[in-house]
Amino acid sequence: MLPKKPSRTAMRVASWRAAHQLLDAPPLVLEDPLAVRILGEDELARLRGTAWRERNPASDSGRAFIVARSRFAEDELARSLARGVTQYVILGAGLDTFAYRNPHGQALRVFEVDHPATQEWKRVRLEEAGISVPPTLSYAPTDFERESLAEGLANAGFSRQEPAFFSWLGVTMYLTQPALDATLAFVAATPAGGGIAFDYMLPLESLPFLERAVLSLMAYRVARVGEPFRTRMEPPEMQARMARFGFRNIVDLDRHAVNERYFAARRDHVRVRTHQAHLLSAEV
Repeated sequence: MLPKKPSRTAMRVASWRAAHQLLDAPPLVLEDPLAVRILGEDELARLRGTAWRERNPASDSGRAFIVARSRFAEDELARSLARGVTQYVILGAGLDTFAYRNPHGQALRVFEVDHPATQEWKRVRLEEAGISVPPTLSYAPTDFERESLAEGLANAGFSRQEPAFFSWLGVTMYLTQPALDATLAFVAATPAGGGIAFDYMLPLESLPFLERAVLSLMAYRVARVGEPFRTRMEPPEMQARMARFGFRNIVDLDRHAVNERYFAARRDHVRVRTHQAHLLSAEV
């Protein structure tokens, strides 16, 4: 993050979620009408004016993974409610809209954790879009690398005595391993019944040559805007890490499993193609 600047990648992710609502044929993987509204008129006009750019294998794949990971987290959250979860923590919330269309109503309290600059920027966009903040939502501005997640959540009213589910999308690759481990340790110490869902990146050397070249260029670009990739792991290493923290029922989906779960019935070309796409969920 650049000082006092919102996340540039958060806007790109929001654009992909909105593009899914506008460009892709039903059935949608992620039904999110607020994704279009929160984008803002200027960005929405740009998206509509350049919609043709989204019609290519690379954009289809990127968009597919973004909506699949949000759907995955929301599906895992829904399952966790049957285990007694009453709190949902969205780590690195960006322009995510779940809290403002929460289908679980008063039964679920939502906490959005993000960098203070990004969170302030989001709240301005919500006001401009006419999207109200529900009473079930609490904001917890936190810098993952410099502040304690425990302190940020405590200040927002999070209860360490109640089970909680955490989503952590598009974040782990930007953290150092100590910061990643600190968050996993915090989640693992919450009461039984909760859990976590997140995505992570594979090491460059594990990818095919062409994909490695594309990802290297992406890494260069995000580093230039102050958001460098820092952590990548092989699936066995990540799964072993989760087990060491005491997580149970670990599920790790590669691109084939993601496509089978969310895109098998589609007749268009929207599906995940990148080898680095991994979604993981686990229970506390």
